[in-house]
Amino acid sequence: MNLPFWVRRAHKWIGLVIGVQALLWMLSGVYMTAISLDVIHGDHLAHVFNEPLDARHDRLDVEQLARLQPGFESLKLKKFLGREVYELRAAGKASLVDARSGELLSPLQREQIVSRARDIYQGEAEIREVTWITQAPQEVARRPVPMWAVRFDDRANSTLYFSPDTGDLLARRHDLWRWFDFLWMFHIMDYDTRSDVNNGLLRVAAGVGLLFALSGAWLVFYSFRRRALA
Repeated sequence: MNLPFWVRRAHKWIGLVIGVQALLWMLSGVYMTAISLDVIHGDHLAHVFNEPLDARHDRLDVEQLARLQPGFESLKLKKFLGREVYELRAAGKASLVDARSGELLSPLQREQIVSRARDIYQGEAEIREVTWITQAPQEVARRPVPMWAVRFDDRANSTLYFSPDTGDLLARRHDLWRWFDFLWMFHIMDYDTRSDVNNGLLRVAAGVGLLFALSGAWLVFYSFRRRALA
């Protein structure tokens, strides 16, 4: 049996099979290392500030709030658009109520979300579109729906996603993030959810790549050994 012949042939065909994926690994890796994760995460697009609370005593206490909004399990006092509110949670669902009157503010309406978006957006572009989302697009597939999407008319096609219950910023998305997500799909070879780094296809590709490296290493060793014996 001509072992070197068959190893060389296997190395060649394995290289043809895994070569395209190896190129995708390298291209995606270069992109991921060239651009800061802070930029990818969109930290420069929007900053959420915790506004200081007022030194006032006319807000509702827990007992008064429980009479107006019974059944909540926990609460947090904060400011929303310059207004003191309580964020109440019950059975895994959150809502906002006015801290002085106990008025239920959730779900937040379009005008409130627009004000919130303008308040935290760090660019100078105008809002291009505001959309009520009931089926999450791929770029926010793991965020809870419904949500509000506020799109800005900037070069990066920036989009901010907000919770209609609390006004919290759920996600920042822009073109650099979208390219990262697209290349990440090829990098981990998960073409469905783009999040499973332990999928079978990636394991097979990694195994084939290992065979390619081992066969190449064997051929190098064989070549030097053959020359030494010559």
